[in-house]
Amino acid sequence: MKKIFLLTVALVLGGTCAMHAQVNNEEEITVTNPNGQQEQIELPEGMTTALDSLLSLYNTRTYLKPDTSCNMPDVNPVYDKNTYKDRLARIPSIIELPYNDVVQKFIDRYSSQLRRSVSYMLGAQNFYMPIFEQALETYGLPLELKFLPVIESALNPKAVSRVGATGLWQFMLGTGKRYGLEVNSLVDERRDPVKASYAAAHYLSDLYKIFGDWNLVIAAYNAGPEKVSKAIHRSKGEADYWKIYPYLPQETRGYVPAFIAANYIMNYYCDHNICPMMTDLPAKSDTIVVSRDLHFEQIAHVLDISTERLAELNPQYRHNVINGSSKPSALRLPASLVNSFIDNEDSIFAYTTEDMFSKRHEVEVNEPEPSYGRKAPSYERRYSSRSRHYSRRGRSSRRTRGRSKSVTVRSGDTLSEIAARNHTTVKKLRKLNRISGSSIRAGKKLKVK
Repeated sequence: MKKIFLLTVALVLGGTCAMHAQVNNEEEITVTNPNGQQEQIELPEGMTTALDSLLSLYNTRTYLKPDTSCNMPDVNPVYDKNTYKDRLARIPSIIELPYNDVVQKFIDRYSSQLRRSVSYMLGAQNFYMPIFEQALETYGLPLELKFLPVIESALNPKAVSRVGATGLWQFMLGTGKRYGLEVNSLVDERRDPVKASYAAAHYLSDLYKIFGDWNLVIAAYNAGPEKVSKAIHRSKGEADYWKIYPYLPQETRGYVPAFIAANYIMNYYCDHNICPMMTDLPAKSDTIVVSRDLHFEQIAHVLDISTERLAELNPQYRHNVINGSSKPSALRLPASLVNSFIDNEDSIFAYTTEDMFSKRHEVEVNEPEPSYGRKAPSYERRYSSRSRHYSRRGRSSRRTRGRSKSVTVRSGDTLSEIAARNHTTVKKLRKLNRISGSSIRAGKKLKVK
């Protein structure tokens, strides 16, 4: 029988892989190269997502809950090297999933620091994996690619990276448009799980036609095909991810190992005492097409459904407005409400408030009165007027600066709870207080505006 060393023992003895997986900060991991030198590898975006941002999502709050019947100890067992190799070899996969020390670091990260995020993803995968698998199957791609969004976005459909990549599959603007995703001020189809999944499958299919190797395809999905091609050129034509590894960008060096680790943890979570969150699947939904501008508030008022639920069903609409007058647009509703929408369509479109559609379609130009014979103001009057203007602006500026507000963190508080109480967002709290993660301590003062 293979020996299992508990993590607590490993910390005392200091001789296991987990000890070498210490992180320098929340966005990097340290590995030792074959020359014995340490180097930092950037973590993929999905491995730096704060847990409270995942738990604050509508689907999480509505359909996911902790499994109270799970009685596994909250301890991460560490296994010998051959156990990890054997488990990876047993995953049914066309894509090569080899083991090495770099892969081990990422397995350690998922099974220890990120174990609660893994618990969330194991529950949330019930929402998204059927969509991913159908899109991949349509293009004849390996189904294990369904775990790419695990490392891209941590299965957060609202994820936006620091460089603007958006949605579950983290499409950049140009790539998304190239693969048929509409993006404008009102619509961003990169946030649509279905359309983005088919666009991602199409993109992955095209990348395989270029490189013919799935590990290179995965690297190119992260870095772009140009950077992978340059790395192949610098390594004198080597078409092997592990041979071109030193010539890749820092994040891409960790991208394929993270993908392998994601496949491992999503298959062997039980062996690391990780309990999936329990899932109540949402009610079946269906789509109808609208050809006039429509605000979520109009639907919510007549059909008695929350705008938050509508936004979750229709994440592509950025401002809760369906621009149906531009072109016929899809509206997804719970299947039970589709007939109600059809029966009450006139009432829905008739219900409006002034702030729903504030854009004016026609305006009159205000013509100034003629100023014949008007005397120019004297120098003293102009100077006096400017002085009053500067004085008012100074008072206004001082009043603006004086509007900041701070609160004291209470025991058990999370950033999302503080944001909700003070009518702001977790993103704004992080920016105001220069917080990169989600850790806050009781008694600390936080700026909320």
